[in-house]
Amino acid sequence: MAISRKMLAFAERSSWIRKMFEEGARLKAQHGAGNVCDFSLGNPDLPPPPRFSEVLREVAGAEGPGAHSYMPNGGYPTVRAAVAAQISREQELTVGEGEMLMTCGAAGGLNVVLKALLDPGDEVIILAPFFVEYNFYVDNHGGTSKVVNTRDDFSLDLEAVAAAIGSATKAIIINSPNNPTGQIYSAAELKGLAEILERADQPIYLIADEPYRKIVYDGHSVPSVFKAYRNSLVVSSYSKDLSLPGERIGYIAVHPEIVDKKALIDAMTLANRILGFVNAPALMQKVVAQLQGVTVDTSIYTRRRQLFCQVLREAGYQFVPPKGAFYLFPKSPLADDARFVGLLAEQKILGVPGRGFGLPGYFRLAFCVGDEVIARSAPGFAAALAAATKLAA
Repeated sequence: MAISRKMLAFAERSSWIRKMFEEGARLKAQHGAGNVCDFSLGNPDLPPPPRFSEVLREVAGAEGPGAHSYMPNGGYPTVRAAVAAQISREQELTVGEGEMLMTCGAAGGLNVVLKALLDPGDEVIILAPFFVEYNFYVDNHGGTSKVVNTRDDFSLDLEAVAAAIGSATKAIIINSPNNPTGQIYSAAELKGLAEILERADQPIYLIADEPYRKIVYDGHSVPSVFKAYRNSLVVSSYSKDLSLPGERIGYIAVHPEIVDKKALIDAMTLANRILGFVNAPALMQKVVAQLQGVTVDTSIYTRRRQLFCQVLREAGYQFVPPKGAFYLFPKSPLADDARFVGLLAEQKILGVPGRGFGLPGYFRLAFCVGDEVIARSAPGFAAALAAATKLAA
């Protein structure tokens, strides 16, 4: 066969979201889009803040020599300086322009970091449940993923992390607020994690994936990774807080005291080029530089979270209310989470089995949809749970 066997295997492992997308298209064609409750995709539905359109028009209309010329591979210096100022506020530590790289979204940023760090056989710890593509990003650059489960409430299991560290461990990826659970790792957890990493015989890099940092609830906040651990990097994007997922604009921030800082930044700058990104989209770099600290109206997600939790609670589901992001990750009433998601589909409700995120027995629901979709789903969730109870009896 001409196609890579590895890619065929990867396609099968990553197929759950695609399968639900295809199932959604089938159900919408059969019953009408307005009769299907689609919670399968984490695709923000809120418009960007009004200021975005103003800045976009201003930047797009700029003329003059060099307006569309090549730039440093790490991004425009003025843009990196603007983003560094915002990161300094968030991380409570001064970060300079030279410690920033602009990237093609968080996905591009993660691949740049891993390309710069990994030698063949190096291990990267990832925490389940996790964003499904972490495994593939690690493999892209010759690494091996080592999966460690979180606790029942999806907080860090520090003892399990400590047990997973070995001589080949090069990095750990954390995602807080988490996709798919909405959990936020506390300052105490980050401190405990840092103490574990510092005891290792070799430097271990902490890679914090933070695209949901500004979408939080109930007065929660996302603690500073930089204050907890010096060998850390923050990777993020403007996909969620500015509702710009299609623009593929993000960044990497490097702790000012990270080990081998110059060599690491040089390697990441080179990786940005040779991975084919070259540099982050020029127009969007200039736009987001003027939108630091600006976000979508997150109160809308707060309202939807409250409504969705009420729907699921009244139907009888078990779940940990999310502290951030825009997902719920309830426990499946059936041990076979894929089968239960099939029961939901019979009620014209689309979710994604937890096995797609490395943790069977759960399912993910994205509430970046209209309030009316959440409200309309209530009878279907109750009916699916009743059907599951009959099957389990």
